Amino acid sequence: MDWHILAQQLVNGLTLGSIYGLIAIGYTMVYGIIGMINFAHGDVYMLSAYVTAISLATLFSFGLDSLPFALLVTLVMTMVITAAYGWTIERIAYRPLRGSTRLAPLISAIGVSLVLQNGVQLSQGARTQGVPSLIPTTLRFGEGDDFVQITLVQLMIIVISLSSMAALTWLIQRTSLGRQCRATQQDRRMAAILGINTDRIISSVFIIGAAMAAIAGVLVTLNYGSFDFNIGFVTGIKAFTAAVLGGIGSLPGAMLGGLILGLAEALFSGMVNTDYKDVFAFSLLVLVLIFRPTGLLGKPEVEKV
Repeated sequence: MDWHILAQQLVNGLTLGSIYGLIAIGYTMVYGIIGMINFAHGDVYMLSAYVTAISLATLFSFGLDSLPFALLVTLVMTMVITAAYGWTIERIAYRPLRGSTRLAPLISAIGVSLVLQNGVQLSQGARTQGVPSLIPTTLRFGEGDDFVQITLVQLMIIVISLSSMAALTWLIQRTSLGRQCRATQQDRRMAAILGINTDRIISSVFIIGAAMAAIAGVLVTLNYGSFDFNIGFVTGIKAFTAAVLGGIGSLPGAMLGGLILGLAEALFSGMVNTDYKDVFAFSLLVLVLIFRPTGLLGKPEVEKV
């Protein structure tokens, strides 16, 4: 394989992996706090794509001609709306069933996922929709036919994803909210005895995870331009796979798993066959879990006595 083809696939893989990592944060945070998987999280990402398109169309219809300002307003609006959905999902699908069996919230979350999918399909239609290319700028390296290109949007995806991961890690490690999250994760009952509002902390985790999915939805919509009501299912499964690969419950693991999964898919597509990239990605997951059942950065769960 020529160097420029390999380099191009690395760029594509980093872009895709950054998106997986951002969405995987939502899965890993919810699991880390309450030990359950939010299977409606992928559809929150799907909603963010529609909110992005609707927000941009609304702003431009009012004659707004500043693209940076429009993108900033769209990002904020999308994060606020999807965060509201994350909060609602926690209140409806998880909080009433918190003392029930582990299977009940899982079934409830799948039900919420189906409601969101069908609600968007009925309200927005089943056809593929999209937005025009708003940031066509492309950086090109190389000469003649041997070149590597990266679009400005791809560069934004990589930089914003890593920056979001760093900011979130700082939030969890250095702030009062982060300390309360860690205390709730270690022992929810003891945290409540010590005066921590664990219900508020759990809601905050759902809100933060939904906001991360919103950032991913805005960036992906700007990059690929097209989406439909079903994108949350496939992307959600991939992001969940990334969370498990990196070690579910670990924030750095979520991003690492996303990057590894994205690079594996891109390199396999460029070197072997695009049709079987998903088979290779999931085979890689199985191989890692055979030797590291807790994932790459996951820690064995310690049983409390």
